[in-house]
Amino acid sequence: MFSPRLFSPGRDSTGLVVLVLPGGTDDSRKPFTPWQASALRMYPFTWSLRFRYGRAVRVHQVRYRVYGWNGEENSPMLPARAALDEMCRRHPGAPVVAIGHSMGGRVAAQLATDRRVIGVLALAPWWQFADWRHIQPGARVVAVHGDADERTFAKRTRKGIDELSAQGVDAEFINVPDGGHAMLDHIGLWQRTALDFVGERLSALRRA
Repeated sequence: MFSPRLFSPGRDSTGLVVLVLPGGTDDSRKPFTPWQASALRMYPFTWSLRFRYGRAVRVHQVRYRVYGWNGEENSPMLPARAALDEMCRRHPGAPVVAIGHSMGGRVAAQLATDRRVIGVLALAPWWQFADWRHIQPGARVVAVHGDADERTFAKRTRKGIDELSAQGVDAEFINVPDGGHAMLDHIGLWQRTALDFVGERLSALRRA
């Protein structure tokens, strides 16, 4: 569930922790593996963030126990919360940004009940259960969704962002024209949004 070798030594220069949260599926108790498509899809985000920001940002890609959400079991949440707690223990005082794709967007929203999470970047999120309502009001929220996505739905994501904005949350929706669910189109846009989101959060912390 947690791999200590993913962490670089030292804490002092860490300004921000980033949790990268892969997707999954509705119902499956198949073990989650680091080489399945949902995990592979997120490695470019993990690696590019590490390369761009170095020791100022500590990036950890979460590995779940099983592949599915599994109803009220909320299977991904236990390893995700364990990762949040462990990263905050290793880097005390560093706030957290959660970046999640599909089911990982749902995980990110539910992690953001915790005030240590100051940013949520939801990539084609699975939010049909109004998961955006879990996000604490102090977080910055950006949702990116392709309008050709047939697995999760951009209109619902936009509805969530509109609701958050109406409540005074700093929330933004980014449309990907003709974008599909797997983020294999407009690759530069998906990647650039993640890099910019983390950079903006890091700059805001330094200005504070």
